[in-house]
Amino acid sequence: MKRVAGVLLASMLLVSQPAWAARTRAHEAAESPLYKRKTFGMIGRGALNIVTCFVDVIVNVVNESKAGPPLVGTLTGAAKGVGCGVLRLGSGAVDFVTFWVPGFNGFPVSDSYENCFASSAPASGEMIPPGYSEPASTWDVPTTEPGAAQTPPPAEPKKTWSK
Repeated sequence: MKRVAGVLLASMLLVSQPAWAARTRAHEAAESPLYKRKTFGMIGRGALNIVTCFVDVIVNVVNESKAGPPLVGTLTGAAKGVGCGVLRLGSGAVDFVTFWVPGFNGFPVSDSYENCFASSAPASGEMIPPGYSEPASTWDVPTTEPGAAQTPPPAEPKKTWSK
């Protein structure tokens, strides 16, 4: 009976999706337009990327070894895995260090460890509180608060003089 339970548990673990390969709440929260949710989401996504960056090497070595000749696949997978791991580590570090910057949501890498360059699914459509609007871009965020930097007035066309 114990052997059957062990085989059943092992087969469930082999076919289940790993926790680190899923899009987590931290990924969605890090892309939120709400500052409080974005802040904690970027800390979580950054920590997750920093802690799991080594997984890219393992996954890419295994996948590339299966796809081609063993030696070439192993070397290609190792190079690709190290590159993706460094990218994930850098993205995690940027998220973890710049979580406090308003309007900046970091440089997200793919949620999948199979291809770190694949685009992630967009974050869920979250409602912005009344009175707020989407900024023109993440870098162009004018504010009307007193003492804050204001956008420069539009340049007036130069007058041409004629006699």
